[in-house]
Amino acid sequence: MIRTVSTTPYTDQKPGTSGLRKKVKVFQQANYAENFVQSVFDVVEDKAGATLVIGGDGRFLNREVIQVAIRMAAANGFGRVIVGRGGILSTPAASHMIRKRGAIGGLVLSASHNPGGPDEDFGIKYNIANGGPAPEGVTDAINARTLEIDRWLTVDADDIDLDSDGEVTVGDMPVEIVDPVEDYAALMETLFDFDAIRAAKLTMAFDAMSAVTGPYAKEILERRLGFAPGTVRNGEPLPDFGGHHPDPNLVHAHALYETMMAPDAPDFGAASDGDGDRNLIIGKHRFVTPSDSLAMLAANAHLAPGYAGGLKGIARSMPTSAAADRVAQALGIPAYETPTGWKFFGNLLDADMATICGEESAGTGSDHVREKDGLWAVLLWLNILAVRGESVDTIARDHWAKFGRNYYARHDYEGVETPRADALMAALRASLATLPGRQFGDLTVETADEFAYTDPTDGSISRNQGVRILFEGGSRVVFRLSGTGTTGATLRVYLERYEPVGGDLDRDTGEMLASIVAAAESIAGIAAHTGRTAPDVIT
Repeated sequence: MIRTVSTTPYTDQKPGTSGLRKKVKVFQQANYAENFVQSVFDVVEDKAGATLVIGGDGRFLNREVIQVAIRMAAANGFGRVIVGRGGILSTPAASHMIRKRGAIGGLVLSASHNPGGPDEDFGIKYNIANGGPAPEGVTDAINARTLEIDRWLTVDADDIDLDSDGEVTVGDMPVEIVDPVEDYAALMETLFDFDAIRAAKLTMAFDAMSAVTGPYAKEILERRLGFAPGTVRNGEPLPDFGGHHPDPNLVHAHALYETMMAPDAPDFGAASDGDGDRNLIIGKHRFVTPSDSLAMLAANAHLAPGYAGGLKGIARSMPTSAAADRVAQALGIPAYETPTGWKFFGNLLDADMATICGEESAGTGSDHVREKDGLWAVLLWLNILAVRGESVDTIARDHWAKFGRNYYARHDYEGVETPRADALMAALRASLATLPGRQFGDLTVETADEFAYTDPTDGSISRNQGVRILFEGGSRVVFRLSGTGTTGATLRVYLERYEPVGGDLDRDTGEMLASIVAAAESIAGIAAHTGRTAPDVIT
């Protein structure tokens, strides 16, 4: 029997670039999660009898919200719900499941790379039928609905057993509990040469950060590819990620970095994040930035069976370095610069205009799903290493010798008071017209603008996507407020210096970016606006 529960709107449920993210205690407020889920369901058209996928990264509150969402789906007329066993589905695996099963969409319960636990973060994202994040038109409609919602629907039913594969009925709706790994692992075997990887006898360290990729990595790396037991560290998904901050960068995956810089380091090191869509790549004594990783993967993708026919195009988010553009130019294929957010890549992938996409925030992927995919990037690197028979360091040096090097870093100022962050960006916008021609140390501003994007697939325009300061010679600094945090504002400052072929290609990144850092402070007045004299995180 369908039950209608009266409610009142919350005014803070506007989805960001990757859904709605708040502290657990916010989601635990009466009707908070239910209001948002119902708003999603109210916006979804043609849901009667349709299949819905539900899963998440195993963080605190994951199971409870899944049970609620299942009952609400039954009340809202869905024909079937598919749930990953234990409530587990990595974000790329959920995307694949939506596509493979012809689902109308899916609820992905995650706050991605943000911490988990009773006092930490939770999130809900809706993915559409192509497997990708809902576009802005859909998220705007969801937000509008949250501001007027007055009821949510459920059925009276007990919680189901999420830990046993099989089918049960909730209300009149079948709920299918499935192995969260099998379909995804099978897809990876179609893209990569597992025999070649096995034959290469590589050694590896993979840090799953007590997050969702643990089961996937154990199955694929240790069981199917034959890496030694224990290759996967922190492989059990935990509600609080074992106290880890599951963001695969050099701060939060420092133990892996130390392993890879040691004299007896394995050949290859990698990590993934809370929901499995990001990656960290470190070779023996060589860290590879996400921007460089995108470029190097694109340049070598043809070595893997899934990409042997070549690439249709390469897409990167605007803050990501231009290294991939140089690869696209050499390959004679288009390069696309998009706003941050995988949904923009999804349009290009659906239109068959791009094959590989990436973001500086450690997200890389291809047209096999409509999300970034951490393990996919790891497996493509392994395939390249196996075929080339060279180290990560050698491949990186060879790449820079051919294309030049984009020295790159991101400085994050986290939890900045929102009015202060907004004031900084407003002052930057006001100064744009006066910046061209000005000199900051040895750097001269060539152009300055606020990035806007016209989608080549549908003509839609996205404005206010970040402030770009481009210097003569290909260097630049970008300022942007992130939409992926849960409190305050995160100011991200992206710093890039291009060193051409034949230039100084193997210097310390911090040294090479020092003049860019000084210029960024002079232009934006970060310390004056935020009170911060140093970033919280450098990646």
